[in-house]
Amino acid sequence: MLSVNTNAGAMVALQNLNATNQSMNEVQNRINTGLKVAGAKDDGGTFAIAQRMRAQVAGYGVVQQSLDRTRSVVDVALAAGEGISDLLIEMKEKALAASDVSLDAASRTALNEDFKALRDQIAKMVSTAEFNGTNLINNSVTSISALANQDGSSTISIIDENLSLGGGVVTLAATASFASASAAGTLAGTISTSLNNLNQSLARLGTAAKSLEIHKGFVQQLTDSLETGIGNLVDADLAKESARLQSLQVKQQLGVQALSIANQAPQTIVSFFG
Repeated sequence: MLSVNTNAGAMVALQNLNATNQSMNEVQNRINTGLKVAGAKDDGGTFAIAQRMRAQVAGYGVVQQSLDRTRSVVDVALAAGEGISDLLIEMKEKALAASDVSLDAASRTALNEDFKALRDQIAKMVSTAEFNGTNLINNSVTSISALANQDGSSTISIIDENLSLGGGVVTLAATASFASASAAGTLAGTISTSLNNLNQSLARLGTAAKSLEIHKGFVQQLTDSLETGIGNLVDADLAKESARLQSLQVKQQLGVQALSIANQAPQTIVSFFG
């Protein structure tokens, strides 16, 4: 039926053209953003899953920062502990030399002065082995903790190692010195015990540092997996979208032509009255 009031062909052509234009807008948005799901209106379910995974990735970023800070505290403690071990070895050498009964008093006094200087250096090292306000070897804390998972429900704890003079590890007193061969010999024995204790403390700190390093590697792998998963959910395949865009451009041109042809149909009625 031909009518000047109703042009069904034009209506259909316009509907198809509008659908093509809508599809083109969708493809162009995907190309512009690189995302096939840029917001909840694109795909509510997928967007919600992706947002939850993004929150987990953000949480693991905080975990990595916590692990880095804690590891730095442990590394500083380890460096100080190793330095203290070297100082104790030097002090033992001085004490053993002073324990020789054939040594004259002046030489023993000189060795004692060196011994006390090394002793005081240990005290300074213990007091300055601090990172970000935390000292793991001066008995100021009982332990420190690093976050282990993205919701904070799990932590990795590192026990304090008190390396202060006169403590449970370095049993050498903060005022230790010698004036005789026998006193020097006794101190040499005390230092040997302290060295054995210190080696155990360093082993514990080294194990803790390794544990933090391993867990950070695991967290990084987990973060990478989550980011890959998010990409699989929301990233657009740009090669596919490019091909689709070209197809839609052709459909758009054909749709415009179809609409133009449909709009010309009513003009045929004029010929009936010529």
